[in-house]
Amino acid sequence: MTEERITSRKNPLLQQVKKLLSSRKAREEAGLFAADGTKLLSEAVRWYPGLDTVILSDGVEAELPSRVRLVRVPGDVMASVSPMASPQGALFLCRLPEKKAFAPRPGMLLLDGIQDPGNLGTILRTADGLDIPVALLEGCADPYSHKVVRSSMGAVFRNQPVQCDWEGVKRACAEKKIPIGVTALSHRAVDLRRADLKNMAVVIGSEGQGVRREILEEADRELIIPMNERCESLNAAIAAAIVMWQMKQ
Repeated sequence: MTEERITSRKNPLLQQVKKLLSSRKAREEAGLFAADGTKLLSEAVRWYPGLDTVILSDGVEAELPSRVRLVRVPGDVMASVSPMASPQGALFLCRLPEKKAFAPRPGMLLLDGIQDPGNLGTILRTADGLDIPVALLEGCADPYSHKVVRSSMGAVFRNQPVQCDWEGVKRACAEKKIPIGVTALSHRAVDLRRADLKNMAVVIGSEGQGVRREILEEADRELIIPMNERCESLNAAIAAAIVMWQMKQ
């Protein structure tokens, strides 16, 4: 494998990496996303066919496919580009996956407006661990932002989440006769332990607003996670984990 060397912080590749790390628009226009860290790099090498370019600090080694572009930089240059306070010495670029059409399945999770990258990444990581398919509705964070990739611990390399709109999801689930449940705090909500979640598609709503009213009004069933009466809600990632666990029962 040929190894390139870059020493200038103004190099076009490094400037592109900065843009990909900070801008969803830049990622979509380039068809690339950036991630950082040696552990995530090893996951991408193992699972993701779209690994494109790897940037390593001096002294950092990694087993890479021969087709991958390898660039070596001094430690201070890596520190100027990496979003981490203490860089591990590895940045890498991957091609965005081809967009897939939404395919409804019983026992799947629908995320509505999950905007916190940590929550989204944690949900994707848990879904990967429990083998639960996930679709992202409007308003969710970019699953290929470096913060989501990092908090997913590489789950996005193994299972690429589908991004879709509510109207398409509602129509597709109706055609396949898959009922849609929503988590909600209401007098109509049923204890999720008494619902057949493994045959539903269940919506988890945003951190601040919950599930959109449009979805609440059009869903087939409202579900509630039983909890102490003095508590109003749970963190979105925790609520999703409970729903997914119940789906597997």
